Amino acid sequence: MARNRYDMDEVLEDSFDVGQLKRLAHYISPYKHKMTGVIILMLTASGLTMMVPIFFQRIMDIYIPARDMRGIVITGLLTLAVACYSAVAMRFKIKTMSVIGQNIIHAIRTDIFNHLQELPFSYYDDRPHGKIQVRVVNYVNSLSDLLSNGIVNTITDLCNLLFIILFMLFCDVRLTLVCLCGLPLLAAVVVFIKRKQRRAWQIQSNKQSNLNAYIAESINGIRVTQSFVRENENTDIFNNLSGSYRKAWMRAVTFNFIMGPSVDMISCITTSFLYVLGIRWILAPDATLTVGVLVAFTAYVSRFWAPINTLAGFYNSLLTAISYLERIFETIDEPVLVKDAEGAVEMPPIKGEVEFRDVCFSYEEGRRILDHISFTAAPGVTYAFVGPTGAGKTTIVNLISRFYNVDSGQILIDGTDIAGVTIRSLRTQMGVMMQDSFIFSGTIMDNIRYGNREATDEQVIAAAKTVCAHEFISQMENGYYTEVNERGSRLSAGQRQLISFARALLADPRILILDEATSSIDTETELLLQKGLNELLKGRTSFIIAHRLSTIQNADCIMYIDKGGILERGTHEELLSQKGAYYELYMSQYDFLA
Repeated sequence: MARNRYDMDEVLEDSFDVGQLKRLAHYISPYKHKMTGVIILMLTASGLTMMVPIFFQRIMDIYIPARDMRGIVITGLLTLAVACYSAVAMRFKIKTMSVIGQNIIHAIRTDIFNHLQELPFSYYDDRPHGKIQVRVVNYVNSLSDLLSNGIVNTITDLCNLLFIILFMLFCDVRLTLVCLCGLPLLAAVVVFIKRKQRRAWQIQSNKQSNLNAYIAESINGIRVTQSFVRENENTDIFNNLSGSYRKAWMRAVTFNFIMGPSVDMISCITTSFLYVLGIRWILAPDATLTVGVLVAFTAYVSRFWAPINTLAGFYNSLLTAISYLERIFETIDEPVLVKDAEGAVEMPPIKGEVEFRDVCFSYEEGRRILDHISFTAAPGVTYAFVGPTGAGKTTIVNLISRFYNVDSGQILIDGTDIAGVTIRSLRTQMGVMMQDSFIFSGTIMDNIRYGNREATDEQVIAAAKTVCAHEFISQMENGYYTEVNERGSRLSAGQRQLISFARALLADPRILILDEATSSIDTETELLLQKGLNELLKGRTSFIIAHRLSTIQNADCIMYIDKGGILERGTHEELLSQKGAYYELYMSQYDFLA
């Protein structure tokens, strides 16, 4: 459960699995032909630009001494043509690779989001939502530059490096060997920082995740923060997390910035040696080197270190991306614990009989919530669960909807084990209203229609009338087309519950689950709502959880849940007559109200 904290770092991987890069290649594969075309285009442009130093050599060694203006002009025009071709090729590369890169980013983000839709409640119970969000948005975005430019530039620069070495050898073998002496120094730098750099970016991603988690938590709890005047304390926590992130980021980029200056320093050292040795060989009595060759060679030297600098940048980007890829694919690989079994069949039209057969369940190993529970709910009957907080009432209804898998035992609907049917065919025949009356950003009409996307406006309005929501909706500025914010901040708690109630009823389910459905509704509205519900519940198997016992007194069967089992069951009158746990609960509420 340590992951469920904004101040706890996630586990760092000691070694990188190369298979992650292979998985990334799977997303790149559909664009390999376009990328190959871009690479070929860039290589032809690079090959042509390699001729420019040769042009300068001919101008200095041949055309200028011979005062050949015609040769100089023609060579200048050829140089201009090469520059124009390179500019057009670069524009095409940038445009094409930007599109390809964003398409790949879209595919990765779609896969991770779709997987999140399938993960069970237990996954979200175990970690802050901000740590999940940062993977979908920030981490995926961080791959953009690598995919848009890094791959093509790397392949192109590797080929360019080979071309440059060949041209350098063509100009002078001795100077080429002097230039290549700098590569072992660069290799030593890479080996020195490789592991430290990757670990630094892993730590940075952890600190970013922690900061994002706390920001999300603070935004969701802003009303509580301001109510208890916790702004200063929250700011201190934020500053600590932000400071840790800043420190981790500075350490990570410090390693990144080692590469560029290292390449520049090695380049300067080798170039200095080239000039010293080159001038000496030019001035030697038996001169074997011309000024034009030295000028051309030094032009190649600057080009030689440019792709190495780019490759160093790609290496930095790759190490950064690796730390993000680990988290992205970790999320995609998160097992879907609640999923269709192999050979799962469609759930037949539900009649409404629900049976718990010796069911055991626990959220954490060793802490059993339900212990060998068994009961049968007849079709069209209303059942109510009562008992102390944490006794397992909500757990029971969550298991009926198969939001979790049972540890042992069976849950059957109409004699069919729900573990063997498809989740979609099961849940589409059920209506669920949970304690958290979540309202999506959009219109009230869309929020109610969420329970049945095919419902007409008239059906939406009818459902709202049934749950007594029509009156307050009609009084809003645009009625059913009034825009509400995320989580329904413009609505009262009671209004949010009524809208959620209408959403559940609109699905026209055979099994209806109401988890604290009326906890935020005033007594007068509850009485009106009860009249509509009495008609609605007829013919449906309904499970109602309520702490306010007045809302479930008319239930056909009331079950008192505690200590992992069903302690009492019966009608309201039967349970009162037993003078057991239910009687004590009822009398405590009666005394409180009195």
